[in-house]
Amino acid sequence: MSCPPSCLPSEAMNRSGVSTVTEFILLSFPCSKEVQVILFMLFLVSYILTLMGNGAIVCAVKLDRRLHTPMYVLLANFSFLEICYVNTTIPSMLKNFLSETKTISFMACFFQFYFFFSMGTTETFLLPLMAFDRYLAICQPLHYPVIMNNHLCMNLVALCWVTAFLCYPIPIYFITQLPFCGPNTIDHFVCDPGPLLALSCIPAPGIELSCSILSSLIIFITFFFILGSYTLVLRAVLRVPSAAGRRKAFSTCGSHLAVVSLFYGSLMIMYISPTSGNPGGIQKIVTLFYSSVTPLINPLIYSLRNKDMKAALRKIHMCTGISQSK
Repeated sequence: MSCPPSCLPSEAMNRSGVSTVTEFILLSFPCSKEVQVILFMLFLVSYILTLMGNGAIVCAVKLDRRLHTPMYVLLANFSFLEICYVNTTIPSMLKNFLSETKTISFMACFFQFYFFFSMGTTETFLLPLMAFDRYLAICQPLHYPVIMNNHLCMNLVALCWVTAFLCYPIPIYFITQLPFCGPNTIDHFVCDPGPLLALSCIPAPGIELSCSILSSLIIFITFFFILGSYTLVLRAVLRVPSAAGRRKAFSTCGSHLAVVSLFYGSLMIMYISPTSGNPGGIQKIVTLFYSSVTPLINPLIYSLRNKDMKAALRKIHMCTGISQSK
């Protein structure tokens, strides 16, 4: 005998007698149990390395007074953001690999949605701020210490965080008001707007369009701001008479441009149209790339190409080794 909707663990009856979803199933990467364990170990190692790499940059900037400049303050905030960003997805993904049910509650799903997108939006705001800092340092070197002091820098960073966290509450609220009456299976490892909107019992073109417009505005406005900043920087660098000066400027900006290319390239594939028909496998790979892979390699990009950062990290390593030997 089939079980009525009211006894299903993932559904509840609303006032009209229609079953509504109370939890979702995140499929993540469906495969055999042995492969799930291998993926768990792989992502666990990646997660630990991400925390260690970005945490080392935060500690280096905090402990080394020579790095108490706007450029490194921004880098430390960016690394702290990367730590927060991976914590919105990787812990739940690791839990999912070892879980039999792979469920997430309705509210937990939308909380993950909110923090995942807010952190991502904060990153799209911090990257233009870092580009603007490099523009001032290279194109306006005499005015740079006056314009971009640490106080202004911290205020701008705070503005990035606050503004980003105010972007998505209203769209997410309207998505939560849609009827979800089953199925409740999300072919993803994170609660993403595309799969969520696809599970709604009624079409929601208005919400889909508003999410697409909001994502497009955030991505393209910040991207073109970065592009404009670095166009001006490139013009200024090419006018530098000494080859050593040009190399130093290119090295500093090259690291940032590499991070921008990785992050924005994957974002543009995914979120210009959240239900644009990207296959589930492609969605997961691209989301995994910008949410997990880039936070892992960003510390390498920034530290390997920066002498001051490498010196600060060596100093921390030496101090740690001395303290352990005592």
